[in-house]
Amino acid sequence: MISTIAYLKNPVQQYAWGSKTMIQSLVGLDDLKGTPVAELWMGAHPKAPSMVQVNGNKWLPLNEVIKMAPFEILGKDVVTKFGDSLPFLFKLLAAKRPLSIQVHPNLDQAREGFERENALHIPLDSPKRNYRDKNHKPEILCALSPFEALKGFRRPEEIIHLMKQVIPSHLTDQFNKFCSDPAGQLRDFYSFIMTMERKQQKEAVEELVSKAERCIKKDVAFKWIIRLNNEYPGDIGVISPVLLNLVRLEPGQAIYIPAGELHSYLNGFGIELMANSDNVLRGGLTPKHVDVEELLWIVDFRATEVAVIEPESVNTKERSYVTPAREFLLSVVSLKKGDKYKSPQNRSVEILICTEGELVIQDNAVTRPLNRGQAVIVPAVVSDYRVEGAGVIYRASTCQRGVPV
Repeated sequence: MISTIAYLKNPVQQYAWGSKTMIQSLVGLDDLKGTPVAELWMGAHPKAPSMVQVNGNKWLPLNEVIKMAPFEILGKDVVTKFGDSLPFLFKLLAAKRPLSIQVHPNLDQAREGFERENALHIPLDSPKRNYRDKNHKPEILCALSPFEALKGFRRPEEIIHLMKQVIPSHLTDQFNKFCSDPAGQLRDFYSFIMTMERKQQKEAVEELVSKAERCIKKDVAFKWIIRLNNEYPGDIGVISPVLLNLVRLEPGQAIYIPAGELHSYLNGFGIELMANSDNVLRGGLTPKHVDVEELLWIVDFRATEVAVIEPESVNTKERSYVTPAREFLLSVVSLKKGDKYKSPQNRSVEILICTEGELVIQDNAVTRPLNRGQAVIVPAVVSDYRVEGAGVIYRASTCQRGVPV
């Protein structure tokens, strides 16, 4: 049981697309400099739970500690709404290379997929597993550096304009059908692209890239086709920039990814907050498991407009990123020398990470330094806490329609 603010030790994921410097420099992982580190997880997902300091010197997995005292750590309202597990997963994400083209399931799809793969006796740690839990995975990505991503399908007229300039001959007939009924044929057009025989896909990519090189100055999408092919030669996923919206975030801006939205994070450093899940369906641009059939079942084929989320002011020191998600709320607290911040008393479980500066956080029982790269959990049983110093904190909490639980 933890009854005060407690430090966290957080596991990292060393995926091939990760940066060799970003997370290492922020958190102080000197032994991993020069090695790709893609993510740092702060939470209680059973795949890689944080370790929490208990009784001053003992470190235990956070998911196990929560099970010992869910009401005290999570809070009554959180347990009532989400059960006895932390409803969110908080991450640092550092993309030096583009991530896979991917999509996340909704709750019903996740539960059905999880049970189906269990019935097939696919081990939870199998690289061929799609569903590692029963949860959905809406998420928000907030940029700490300039950040580029692909997010949702473009408007049909944009797809047609861009595709006409680079269309491979293998796709001409299907593309003409799409042009005749863009809204009704997008699913068929994309499914045809993704399910072509591998030989045809490689030939189509070769022609696509050749035409993109001739159009490179006309649109940034063509530059990304070439770059993606350099990273993943011959992968049909390199066509994605002419089908999906390209978005560039400046530090402090964010995007929300709902269930079913096809996306890829291309480059940059950010804070990510999501429902507590590791369910990912991949369609390409990755050495990991790809399941095109399952991805096509999950994808939402409606065109989307990219909505960049700017933080809303809560007070002079705090801003929040409001999304439709029930499980989480991302906030940022920025303090200058001499500033003091006091948390609201109506609060539940929170995880905080300092991304800049040197701070001190205290409740009625303990006072703890909170410096750049350090993370803490504040259990619900802590009535309130104070922060002093100069720095920036990103905070994960729970919410209901933008209002903290």
